[in-house]
Amino acid sequence: MALKSSSADGRTRSSIQIFIVVGLCCFFYILGAWQRSGFGKADNLAMEITKSTGDCNVIPNLNFETHHGGDAGSSDDSDSKPKTFQPCHSRFTDYTPCQDQKRAMTFPRENMIYRERHCPPQEEKLHCLIPAPQGYVTPFPWPKSRDYVPFANAPYKSLTVEKAIQNWVQYEGNVFRFPGGGTQFPQGADKYIDQLASVLPFTNGTVRTALDTGCGVASLGAYLWSRNVITMSFAPRDSHEAQVQFALERGVPAVIGVFGSVKLPYPSRAFDMAHCSRCLIPWGANDGMYLMEVDRVLRPGGYWVLSGPPINWKNNYISWQRPKEELQEEQRKIEETAKLLCWDKKYEKGEMAIWQKRVNADSCRARQDDSRATFCKSADVDDVWYKKMEACITPYSDSGSSDEVAGGALKVFPERLYAIPPRVASGSIPGVSVETYQDYNNEWKKHVNAYKKINKLIDSGRYRNIMDMNAGLGGFAAALESPKLWVMNVVPTIAERSTLGVIYERGLIGIYHDWCEAFSTYPRTYDLIHASGVFSLYRDKCDMEDILLEMDRILRPEGAVIFRDEVDVLVKVRKMVGGMKWDTKMVDHEDGPLVPEKILVAVKQYWVGNSTSAQ
Repeated sequence: MALKSSSADGRTRSSIQIFIVVGLCCFFYILGAWQRSGFGKADNLAMEITKSTGDCNVIPNLNFETHHGGDAGSSDDSDSKPKTFQPCHSRFTDYTPCQDQKRAMTFPRENMIYRERHCPPQEEKLHCLIPAPQGYVTPFPWPKSRDYVPFANAPYKSLTVEKAIQNWVQYEGNVFRFPGGGTQFPQGADKYIDQLASVLPFTNGTVRTALDTGCGVASLGAYLWSRNVITMSFAPRDSHEAQVQFALERGVPAVIGVFGSVKLPYPSRAFDMAHCSRCLIPWGANDGMYLMEVDRVLRPGGYWVLSGPPINWKNNYISWQRPKEELQEEQRKIEETAKLLCWDKKYEKGEMAIWQKRVNADSCRARQDDSRATFCKSADVDDVWYKKMEACITPYSDSGSSDEVAGGALKVFPERLYAIPPRVASGSIPGVSVETYQDYNNEWKKHVNAYKKINKLIDSGRYRNIMDMNAGLGGFAAALESPKLWVMNVVPTIAERSTLGVIYERGLIGIYHDWCEAFSTYPRTYDLIHASGVFSLYRDKCDMEDILLEMDRILRPEGAVIFRDEVDVLVKVRKMVGGMKWDTKMVDHEDGPLVPEKILVAVKQYWVGNSTSAQ
């Protein structure tokens, strides 16, 4: 009997030991999974959010469709009542904070300083919602929007009178019609581009990114789109108030901007082509400073197009009503600066001239000994935010031999979209190798696929103008690439890395910006905004409220926003926008509910202002 009892005790101890081992295995498995997922940061909060979101691919309380009237309902996301933001007075309907007309007139007119960015101090910022005008409707889908804009969205007729004979824009009932004309292309932008195409390699994808200075209503950019060329257009907010606004209503990339006293907010070696069609920029002034800035942003081998005065001044000075001596001197200065920059004139016919920038310093050895050639000393040629423009030549990047393109040759588009960009291949972006770049792109393809499951209207034509507020290496825009849409890739000036040059090398466009200030655009100019890590980046830098109000200003009624950030950040965002006439829903990360990074999707309700609104 004693032996039997001993045997039973042994079996019991053995069972307990097995149970303990299994228990320990389970514990360490769960611990490992917890550590790998990152769960533990705000874990209680994450669990509460997970409970409230349900299936990450189903958003039953959010409607992305347009309605054009009435409130779309209230947010159901927070038990505590959020701060309610009131509508601004209707006089702020087209408010552009950093290009405000009254503030502009207090600055010097020299070098167009008064037309540059002058943002309000903190105490003067509006803390109300910019209203849409009465009758506002969702713009027509592309390509109809290229030719027609609803009158109610930008109700300004001055251009139809001032530019009537130049065929810019015509008013027809409840719409504006854009025939594609311009001061230098009365027969239409397509005919004008055909002339350019006789010299410039549009058809094979060599010319992909273009800069249009003094763009008017951006008809050049609108028609270059069909040639697979994406154009960054800009014009100042001047007496023709609606130029850039019309461009964006048409679905064409554009910002408010000017050649003035500060550098353009673009990286060096960005554009395949720069263009000026009677843009009224004094190219010969300030010792050629403006042409030197064009040279900085123009990639080696890129083209500069000038049409209108002073080209062919001998035959046109009478019709231009300008003294021929003045025009002759203006052209002389342009030719002299172009020679100093080592640009070769490739074409001149009628009122159009085209120069090409040489591909490297070896092909321009003569200017090294030219006493007039002053080279810029800045070590970082992409450090341009609020930096003064200088009359100096940006040196070429190193090239291996006399036939190699300085900085690296680019593939033709669309191959260049996923080819290894020269800035990555050379290792000039800290922390970004070829392998990490490829992993990054795969990750963003996965993210965008998840977005398309959440919002099935992405890439349907519903969203034309899209902004990525923290673009990184352009992965979001590349994964979205489509003829139906374009993305304004914003690289924050406080970002860890200056990556905008890589974005341009991919055949995409973008701009530097500091989100503590207003963006250089009109209200209601973007259909979809993507904000990945924006609020974590700007934590303790400026008020979350100011950034969200700026997002509300530039987002169209019934436009959508996709936030991607840490869950604790998004909870604060969600509560704040609950008082901004936005509907929101939290969604799990595509890798599951244990990942603390979440996705917050939002839709701005449709509403319009009235004269009794606040402020």
